[in-house]
Amino acid sequence: MKKINILIAFAVVTGLAFTSCNETKEKNEEVGVAAEAEENAVAYNADTAKSVINWSGNKPTGTHTGTISLANGEIMVNDRNIEAGTFTIDMKSIVVTDLEAGDGKENLEAHLMGTVEGKEGDFFNVTEYPTATFEITSIEGDQYKPTVKGNLTIKGKTNPVSFNATVSYPGDTMFLKSEKFKIDRTKWDVNYGSKSVFDNLGDKFISDDMELQIELHASK
Repeated sequence: MKKINILIAFAVVTGLAFTSCNETKEKNEEVGVAAEAEENAVAYNADTAKSVINWSGNKPTGTHTGTISLANGEIMVNDRNIEAGTFTIDMKSIVVTDLEAGDGKENLEAHLMGTVEGKEGDFFNVTEYPTATFEITSIEGDQYKPTVKGNLTIKGKTNPVSFNATVSYPGDTMFLKSEKFKIDRTKWDVNYGSKSVFDNLGDKFISDDMELQIELHASK
């Protein structure tokens, strides 16, 4: 009886600890409120022809790289200080850059976008979720080398992300280039090939982490 009571107590304590850890994790990952610009801030509109999001994904057999384009975007600047910004990402613009046409490029692009019958939900399902969004919640640090924090929404799921960037203002334009940063794709229900979601994948898994780098061109 004493042994049973000890086991029960252990289970209760472990359960409470697990719950506490989960609550702490969720608390640390709460989305922020979109930043608002001052009235005298100047709007810079994203140049969608030049702006790009570079991405890479890893698996045991190698790395795939590619790009995604912006559909539109606006960033608010006050005396060369970024104050706010919202961007729409065109998920139908996913391009694979490490493969040649006819050598698996088209197949991988179709799989990532979810345009293959029966595999719509494996990755980004662009038919149901044609766009993603990013909104700035805060800017920290130097105005030319800021840390940008914001909410990234993909497939209807919103999570906070942050990245370091370098900003310049040539003429009436601005250019922001982020350092490479990683996001855990499973937080946005992009679960295909994830070892943290599925068992018995062996070496046929894909890393949960996607590496991103943003190059934003904008003008007044």
